[in-house]
Amino acid sequence: MTTEDFIIELFVRIDDAMKGTSKHSQANLYPSEVVTLGILFSLKGVGNRAFYRWLKRDWKPLFPKLPERTELFRLFKTHRDWTDRFLAVPTVLGW
Repeated sequence: MTTEDFIIELFVRIDDAMKGTSKHSQANLYPSEVVTLGILFSLKGVGNRAFYRWLKRDWKPLFPKLPERTELFRLFKTHRDWTDRFLAVPTVLGW
């Protein structure tokens, strides 16, 4: 499975699970896009700038309305509860 296939599959699963969440009229990204990007950031395990450079350089076609770096990370902070629904609960072995 390529990285592109993984990102698309992740987005599709998240989008299916978030059917009831509506997009704000002034928002550029849909809630499922914000969650997908948040989980990718979590999985990538690099800093904010490195993640944003990677995202913008390699995956801009998948997220054409990608906001600026600071705005994206503000969205992650504001909508953390959306992303937390999809992350596993820490365990004794996972810490």
